[in-house]
Amino acid sequence: MSISDNIHFFESQLAGTTCRLVTVTKTHSVERLQEAYAAGARLFGENKVQEMAAKQPELPTDIEWHLIGHLQTNKVKYIAPFVHTIQSVDSLKLLLEMEKQAAKHNRIIHGLLQFHIAAEDTKTGLSFAEAETILQSDAFKALQHVRLSGVMAIATNTSDEAHLRREFSELRGYFHELKARYFSDNETFREISMGMSSDYQLAIAEGSTLIRVGSAIFGSRN
Repeated sequence: MSISDNIHFFESQLAGTTCRLVTVTKTHSVERLQEAYAAGARLFGENKVQEMAAKQPELPTDIEWHLIGHLQTNKVKYIAPFVHTIQSVDSLKLLLEMEKQAAKHNRIIHGLLQFHIAAEDTKTGLSFAEAETILQSDAFKALQHVRLSGVMAIATNTSDEAHLRREFSELRGYFHELKARYFSDNETFREISMGMSSDYQLAIAEGSTLIRVGSAIFGSRN
């Protein structure tokens, strides 16, 4: 199947749900991204700042760029002029740098709090207690140019569906807890980013609003 066919397949899978597709474009050429765009893809996810910053000027301006990989604070400045959402927010330090750089460009950058839910130490992310410490801080409350719009996590790399459901359910629980405690009157806080090419159906069933799909659209990475 072509890139276009795959995009249309996933859009059909999401029809009737509140979930949207983030097309994960890492390692793929601008030409292949243009194919995805022509097929209707508008949310593009990149893991690396350098790659995102190089591709963005070559592509249409209505693309909503999501940074989904671990982000070092010293690299925020390179994507601050255009990035829509940083899905991998894992520290107050990063939020403060996002604020600083977004303010320079007089714009809002959205962020998702990344949680560690996987049974793998290599995955990064916050604990629930760490997230609460951030949200209760005066520094967070003073942010003017950063808007937290939900949560994100990367599940364990496993074919055990029961295990994946538990992890997705855990993230959904974190979302609802944070929504009730800190964002009850904030309509922007609505995203649960979970699920990838191999487990997106389970993630949707557990309440995902953003699935991150790359290999099932573009084929194996270069």
